[in-house]
Amino acid sequence: QVQPVESGGGLVQAGGSLRLSCAASGGAFSTYIMGWFRQAPGKGREFVACISRSGGSSYSTDSVKGRFTISRFKNAVYLQIDSLKPEDTAIYYCAAAPGVGGNYDLCFYEEYEFGYWGQGTQVTVSS
Repeated sequence: QVQPVESGGGLVQAGGSLRLSCAASGGAFSTYIMGWFRQAPGKGREFVACISRSGGSSYSTDSVKGRFTISRFKNAVYLQIDSLKPEDTAIYYCAAAPGVGGNYDLCFYEEYEFGYWGQGTQVTVSS
């Protein structure tokens, strides 16, 4: 079973950038669809972005399109965050979903589809 571990969070000024990393150990990483979610203070956890097993397909929520980029390489997945806004302040979670079937470009974006979660990394954006 894969175990995601996030890193790279921190305090940054609005307009700045961060690169979040998620290292996955304990499983065949390439067989998992990977996703990023976030939970802002006082709110529920929301989908941010996902990337397929092949890495050739990705999807992000509308509020981050053009600013957030998800990628994967070897046993890690990354979230490049640019043009940060105060409303991006949240705990960011990396999650893994076992891929099924022969469609290696499939991407998930529902929380229940991801069975393995990291502990999260805090991103705080000051105005």
